[in-house]
Amino acid sequence: MIEDVERRRLAFPERGVEIALLDWGGSGPLALFHHANGFCAATLDLVARPLTKHFRVIGMDARGHGDSSKPSAAGAYQWREFGADLAAVARALAAEVGGRIALGLGHSFGGTSMLLAAADEPALFQRLVLVDPVLHAPRAIESWDPERLARAGSLVERASRRRTIFPDRAAARENWRDKELFADWDPRAFDLYLAEGMADRPDGQVELKCAPEVEAAVYAAGPTTDVWERVEKIPVPVLLLWAQHGDFPRAVFADYAARMADARIQDVDAGHLVPMEQPQLVIDAALSFTRQPSTG
Repeated sequence: MIEDVERRRLAFPERGVEIALLDWGGSGPLALFHHANGFCAATLDLVARPLTKHFRVIGMDARGHGDSSKPSAAGAYQWREFGADLAAVARALAAEVGGRIALGLGHSFGGTSMLLAAADEPALFQRLVLVDPVLHAPRAIESWDPERLARAGSLVERASRRRTIFPDRAAARENWRDKELFADWDPRAFDLYLAEGMADRPDGQVELKCAPEVEAAVYAAGPTTDVWERVEKIPVPVLLLWAQHGDFPRAVFADYAARMADARIQDVDAGHLVPMEQPQLVIDAALSFTRQPSTG
């Protein structure tokens, strides 16, 4: 486990969740991080730690992930709920520091959650860096092409079949080390996932903190999430990092960028899991972007 971070929880009884936070410290303005589906805040450590030279960096575990609570109510894993959780965390942290979130950084569906939160609470954020966020083509679900629908179904099926329990972390490492998912990861990121993405069980075994059914529910809810109609409400500068070897068409990113008040796209030579593959790309992009003047 990561030893030199502060761990705490924020309770939101009105939302029925407690959100676990990792606080990496730092003396600069506040940065709030949100991870990808199936992961946890600690998997962003390779990005967060260097940025503490410039920001006070805090990461959150989404509901159903990491050490946050895992609600079972119907609809608990609709993406609007993740966006609302993130907005609630941002409000609480901004109140603590008496300001705003200087940098909201989200990866994959965490980036989409950041957009949803900023659309609901635009005054909370100064800038957003979204690392290959999940952005669906701006069209009704009825008109989606069969290939896209099939891919969404494939992600749900694959997540549902994911192995949950292992005798120990060494067994998990052996099982995963040749998987395509981890092929391009920085070895340090793989170690972080083994350490922080798994919980110790009373029987001595270990299990994934994000249950397969939660990961699958998140994938299943993605196509029904209305982000397109809401991004017009985001007035702050936004940087979209588009992974050249990822899964999303750049043209869709361009459509979203054009719809926002002040958004730009930066291509990165990486796959979808950029923070785990090439964390320095994210660090450099975030620092460069936060030093640039707004174009709005």
